[in-house]
Amino acid sequence: MADAEFHVDLTNCDREPIHLLGAIQPVGFLIAVSTDWIIARVSANLGEFLPFDAQAAIGTPLTQLLPPKLVHDLRNRVAYLISPDTVERMFGCQISENGPPFDIAIHNSGGQIIIEAEPGAHSNGDASGAVRSMMTRLDNQPDLPAFYKEGARQIRALLGYDRVMVYKFAPDGAGEVVAEACKSGIGSFRGLHYPASDIPRQARALYKRNLIRVIRDVSCVPVAIVPALDEHRKPLDLSLSVLRSVSPIHIEYLKNMGVEASLSISILVDGELWGLFACHHYSPRAPTFERRSVSELFAQMFSMRLESRERRELVEYERRARDISDQLLGAVASDETLLNDPDWLADILTSAIPADGVGVWVNGSYAFSGVTPPTDDFRRIVRALNGTAAGKVFATDHIGSLVDKAAAFAPQASGLLAIPISRSPRDYVVLFRSEMRESVRWAGDPHKPIAYGPNGSRLTPRESFAEWRENVEGRSRPFTSSEMRVAETLRATLIEVVLRLADEAAAQRHQANARQELLIAELNHRVRNILGVIRGLIRQSQPDEDAVRDFVKVVDGRIHALARAHNQITDDHWGPAPLQALIDAEAAAFAADKETSIFSDGPPLLLNPQAYSTMALVIHELVTNSTKYGSLSGDGEVRIAWDRNDANDLVLTWQEAGGPPVTPPTRKGFGTTIVDRSVPYDLGGSSEIHYDPAGVRARFRIPARHVSVPRNHQGPYVKLPAPPHHAQNAPPADLLSGRSVMLVEDSLIIALDAEDILTRLGAELTAVSTVEAAHDALDGYVPDFAVLDINLGDQTSFPVADRLLEMGVPFFFASGYGEQAKLPDEHRARMVVQKPYTAHNLARAAEELLGLEPIS
Repeated sequence: MADAEFHVDLTNCDREPIHLLGAIQPVGFLIAVSTDWIIARVSANLGEFLPFDAQAAIGTPLTQLLPPKLVHDLRNRVAYLISPDTVERMFGCQISENGPPFDIAIHNSGGQIIIEAEPGAHSNGDASGAVRSMMTRLDNQPDLPAFYKEGARQIRALLGYDRVMVYKFAPDGAGEVVAEACKSGIGSFRGLHYPASDIPRQARALYKRNLIRVIRDVSCVPVAIVPALDEHRKPLDLSLSVLRSVSPIHIEYLKNMGVEASLSISILVDGELWGLFACHHYSPRAPTFERRSVSELFAQMFSMRLESRERRELVEYERRARDISDQLLGAVASDETLLNDPDWLADILTSAIPADGVGVWVNGSYAFSGVTPPTDDFRRIVRALNGTAAGKVFATDHIGSLVDKAAAFAPQASGLLAIPISRSPRDYVVLFRSEMRESVRWAGDPHKPIAYGPNGSRLTPRESFAEWRENVEGRSRPFTSSEMRVAETLRATLIEVVLRLADEAAAQRHQANARQELLIAELNHRVRNILGVIRGLIRQSQPDEDAVRDFVKVVDGRIHALARAHNQITDDHWGPAPLQALIDAEAAAFAADKETSIFSDGPPLLLNPQAYSTMALVIHELVTNSTKYGSLSGDGEVRIAWDRNDANDLVLTWQEAGGPPVTPPTRKGFGTTIVDRSVPYDLGGSSEIHYDPAGVRARFRIPARHVSVPRNHQGPYVKLPAPPHHAQNAPPADLLSGRSVMLVEDSLIIALDAEDILTRLGAELTAVSTVEAAHDALDGYVPDFAVLDINLGDQTSFPVADRLLEMGVPFFFASGYGEQAKLPDEHRARMVVQKPYTAHNLARAAEELLGLEPIS
């Protein structure tokens, strides 16, 4: 193998641990101390800056190297390191009485405190004022290209590099220079593309953690960290280091470009790496730490403004699309004959999503407008679309990836966006885009093979950065993510409109499908509220007798079992739900501390809604009885198994073992009746239960008509955590002691139930049912926090949320929709508690909101 010819490319660089190089750039020094401030590691050049030998410093207290006041200030700054990626800065620090000032960075790494220092400079004045001025110029730019260019100009004016580029990442990791500011006479990189391998994955990951990266001189000799390895034989993690040395591959890459110094600042949008400010200099350059910090602050403000601009453009585009959707509905309402005019329909759709042609396929019939593929090819495309995800918009800029022989019609149609407008049979409206022949400008040939070079097992980066043009054929302009979202919006409209091209009965059926998701979401919300009201009525009506309280607890458990079953079957639009999910949910909710004692085994199967609800009650009774009296009350176990018999019926068995001796019940209660009679009575199956002394044994047969197999099954069911219930420890009674709470809830019964829970937790409660009453209450007092039901009859609680936000009062929402509730942008990050209220979901929400000690 040693003599074999290797053909590799730069993607192999992704394995290089660039954060573990064990060295720093020589412009400053590094000290790593333990939590008791004993020096554990230093950079080998420590003696160049302090009158101490690097080896001799190991094991000594930091106070022997640095002045006590500086150590005191460092200790205080460490308290600000509140997240793993925080880096604190100190400017103009005096290390010796008459020596020059130093700028210092502090962060945590591997349980140690990392202190890096480099020679400082006198302050440049009001940094915040400089940033404000820079942002004013940025905000005055009329569009995104001008915005990018002004950002590059401001960074160059601040740091003085020969070239500053705004480098934007594509989804595949490749990048494009979308703007630049540079000194005259050095040429332009604007518009050049770079392959994803030029910035490996691990480098992009570090850009999200450490926002600014500076290389002062590519020819400098790195300074080693001593000792190189700790007692665990591990090097120092320098991910957050401001002095970290540079990968030899990257150094060679920069030298091949003729670059002597570089600096990059991350641009993060929505928490993801959007791009970089990439700075190049053709001689060594070292901007001060203070100026770099100002540039980092500017980049963060730039990122927020960029996110805001992109969001505004997206909102405006989608608003126009909704107007077009409304226009389509309004026009058809007054003149249904428009539906028979494909040119009119195409004009409407392409004004929302630009396209060169539209094809409509309904029940095997088709109609065209504009530039489209030939009829036979359109049929092939529709058949291929049937293999994509049902009910989802599909888009590609290369039809050749979907069907073969697409090159023949590529000039007319190279890309498509398919909007399914039915479930079965598959009907579509397909928007086509013609071929966009373009010449992509690359910085060097991105496909050029790379060979092993002088860096040993490392690779030699490409040497040529001369412009290389690649002609792209057979592709259209890609459909954007916002156009995809608009297509989803249009899909709901088209389901109501386009299907009227078929007969009236088919149109009505498809309209019902279009509304199904909204109806099920509303049904789920209403059912949860109803269950909450029922639960509240039972709890509010109970007297103080212990026997009645036990009864309420049993009924409450059965209601929750039905609620969980309801959630499962509505998750798939009132369709079949996994049997395994039912077992997992009941085990987690009522035997949380015994889940490892419950074993289940069987093929992936689905139960229809009727069977699912019935079996939810049956499994609930078996689990709760076993937890109280059977094997789960001790150290025993339960084994649940199922399979199909010769008639394709589902046969499920329940076997307990290892618990206390079993005796048959002396009376037949309602729970026993559910276990014994539900399956025969509700489902037409059979059930057997045997109270063997060694453990309860049960067998259930569910007819095949209630059972189905999941489609596209890729493997065993993955168990998801279900919200625990009775098996949890109760929240402490004084959790909210002395705290005032405002509850906004429009259902009296649900409000009474929430009042009881919050009062039991020690809160002082004010409950109101309308927005007006909430405002009146807030005129007279300021609560410690608030719980806001989102839907208040024909109103919402968002105006109350706005006022609480202004007052600085913490709050969270509650809704039967749970996390699916739609919140306005200003409250989108708020916590939403799913109703019905329970002691645990309110307690945990309050803990998270107020930063209290979590309950066990």
